[in-house]
Amino acid sequence: METFKSLLVILLSSVLVNNYVLSRFLGICPFLGVSKKLGQAVGMGISVTAVMLLASAITWPIQYLILDNLGLGYMQTIVFILVIAALVQMLEVMLKKFSPALHKALGVYLPLITTNCAVLGVAINNITDGYGFLESIVSSLGCGLGFLLAMVLFAGLRSRIDESEVPKQFRGLAVTLIAASFISLAFMGLAGIVDNLFV
Repeated sequence: METFKSLLVILLSSVLVNNYVLSRFLGICPFLGVSKKLGQAVGMGISVTAVMLLASAITWPIQYLILDNLGLGYMQTIVFILVIAALVQMLEVMLKKFSPALHKALGVYLPLITTNCAVLGVAINNITDGYGFLESIVSSLGCGLGFLLAMVLFAGLRSRIDESEVPKQFRGLAVTLIAASFISLAFMGLAGIVDNLFV
């Protein structure tokens, strides 16, 4: 029961409190670039979640079974980037074959997952935080779901902004960044709630 509770805390914390986009400000490029349409935002969110999960499932054993045993811990970032790049290439091939419309809609942003600092940040933070394999997978799932939630919320907000009368000085990127900051502030208000749920 304690294990389940700790995994649930990790999951909810990753989604709501330690949201990589809204609290840690990682992965901002696809957050701003692909959140104009809900379909694209959902597709990107699911793609990033899949890459985060696979990356953590592969990088955790690489770190503990290969890099640490061979004294090559300093190679962590390079190795993790190579693993993530390979995963993104596999994802791109699969999307091209099974969902050409989504592949075309994501366009240039799909290869950007390779350089998405949120994906690399999750893989490295799982090691730094001392998570075991299962905890790393749950953390990655939570971070991916948090990314997806942020994308969907922001896509909805941007569609409302497009329909609204925005003062000339705030049109374009200015109102987009202001809206993002309001969502971020709302998520910062959730700090402490997850821990208090399980006291």
